[in-house]
Amino acid sequence: MADQIEKLRADGIQKRLVQEGRGSLPDYQDGTKATFHYRTLLCNPDQQVLDDSRTRGKPMELIIGKKFKLPVWETILQTMKEGEVAEFLCDTKHVVLYPMVSKSLRNIAAGKDPLEGQRHCCGIAQMHEHHSLGYPDLDELQKNPQPLIFAVEMLKVESPGTYRQDPWAMSDEEKMKAVPLIHQEGNELYKEGKVQEAAAKYYDAIACLKNLQMKEQPGSPDWIQLDQQITPLLLNYCQCKLLNQEYYEVLDHCSSILNKYEDNVKAYFKRAKAHAAVWNAAEAQADFAKVLQLDPSLGPVVTRELRSLEARLRQKDNEDKIRFKGIFSQ
Repeated sequence: MADQIEKLRADGIQKRLVQEGRGSLPDYQDGTKATFHYRTLLCNPDQQVLDDSRTRGKPMELIIGKKFKLPVWETILQTMKEGEVAEFLCDTKHVVLYPMVSKSLRNIAAGKDPLEGQRHCCGIAQMHEHHSLGYPDLDELQKNPQPLIFAVEMLKVESPGTYRQDPWAMSDEEKMKAVPLIHQEGNELYKEGKVQEAAAKYYDAIACLKNLQMKEQPGSPDWIQLDQQITPLLLNYCQCKLLNQEYYEVLDHCSSILNKYEDNVKAYFKRAKAHAAVWNAAEAQADFAKVLQLDPSLGPVVTRELRSLEARLRQKDNEDKIRFKGIFSQ
């Protein structure tokens, strides 16, 4: 441990152990996943807190060897045991990219695309741009680089192969291999009636393919091939959203599919059901008519859906008459 601390100090990092960890130091080979909470503090008398993962409700996850944009985090994490709490004072040279990394992590916590955050966090050149990062404290830190303190609690260390990577952390090859597995997991969850969990799986698979698609020229053979893999996943996702009564999301996604594939029967059918659910009777009837035109064998199913829509419309009309009659009789 003393040799480890001395090595850190020689590299401009001072470690202070706050709480001893459990067991022995893990073997941090490439692919090891570290899950930890962190606080980032300015190195001044007030020790102002810049970031605190606990306020975001989710710990940070980092995979060793994935070339995270803040290499010093890999360095310090590899000195920690599970359950350990420690503080690391890092020289400016180690944290010059922190404002960009922090912006990315804050955007992710706010619900924005993690891949968007990674694309923005792409190197030293952007540090010298004169654009605002959108956060005054990060703008100030970018303008005046300084040492930072990272207070870290190591929650869990997982060896390669013992966990499923988040899609955003996968390589392109890993994404392609993962998509059919995630798709199958979604199908199994759907069969078990776990609709919300199934939707999350379909969403992850779509995210993998969308990320790969962004690297291709729109309309190119590879782009089209990826889009054709996305479409059935998106339709499965829409089915989950139908069952969860999130009809407007279904309308948006099915319309986007039909803008590209105007003969997709499933997209017309799901959009018709969503239109019917939100009382767009004419649009629902038009989509059901298109379903019949493209696949006449679905006649019995369409007839049943149209009868259901007509019955609901009659019921709604009767309810409206009673309601309005009550208003005018007062």
